[in-house]
Amino acid sequence: MNMGIRNILLIVVAVAVIAVSFSGAFVLDETQQAIVTQFGRPVGEPRTEPGMHFKVPFIQSVQYFDKRFLEWDGDVNQVPTKDKTFILVDTYARWEITDPLQFFIRLRDERSGQSRLDDILDGETRNAVAGHDLLELVRSSNRKPEVVEDYMQELEMLEDIKVGRSKIEAQVLKRANERTSDLGIRILDFRFKRMNYAEEVRDRVYERMISERNRIADQFRSEGQGEARKIQGDKERDLAKIQSEAIMESERIRGRADSTATAVYARAYNRTAASRELYGFLKSLDVLEKSIDTQSTVILSTESELYRYLKKMN
Repeated sequence: MNMGIRNILLIVVAVAVIAVSFSGAFVLDETQQAIVTQFGRPVGEPRTEPGMHFKVPFIQSVQYFDKRFLEWDGDVNQVPTKDKTFILVDTYARWEITDPLQFFIRLRDERSGQSRLDDILDGETRNAVAGHDLLELVRSSNRKPEVVEDYMQELEMLEDIKVGRSKIEAQVLKRANERTSDLGIRILDFRFKRMNYAEEVRDRVYERMISERNRIADQFRSEGQGEARKIQGDKERDLAKIQSEAIMESERIRGRADSTATAVYARAYNRTAASRELYGFLKSLDVLEKSIDTQSTVILSTESELYRYLKKMN
């Protein structure tokens, strides 16, 4: 009986030792960092290296924090610019916990850190937007875009910017990091995700844009109609010129033809008498052949052409 109790006690002691050993060790992977707390207060230095670490069993506990870059996505806010234009601003940032001990003391957990970043970044965003004109917020440089020549006059009217969107984002990042320096976190990047006019302003802007585009379209249409009339005038002028030259050439050809015909008529007239005599003679012979046979009696007048030809034949 004593031996059985002794074995049971040994087993209980072994289990207790194992439990204590497991409760006194914890493992950090590459994405984690931690601090050890005792009765809610931090003890020792932060644990940032991956691997196995130890603590006092049952008395101390471990608070884990992410070592990776974390995402902050701001809410869409309506903010007035320096030139009194209300716009909707959507922002985002990336941040990390650089000092888990300080972070735990000031903020306790990542949810509180996100909430604190909401206050800091939203506030700095409002200050930055309110301190600059809309043109500075939407453009990053004074680079002139490549456009067709018709829009060069509009581009010449664009004002040059002095700061620009990229520098404003850098200013927000710098001022926000100054305010988070005692929180154990560092903001890595800040960007304006999207900007748009407020809904009550957007319709008026769209109407103005439509009106401006219609004005430009009317201008192009007017210039096109003018060019079309010019082309039509050139066509009619060229057509009249071609027709005039054609009529002149046709009259010249007709004149040469009339001249040739007159010359032919003149040469033919010079041979008309002999030709007429021969034709009459041949025609008379043809008439005689068709109308007279061996039994026919013909009475001819002395004025008859047939009599004259017959007389000449005798």
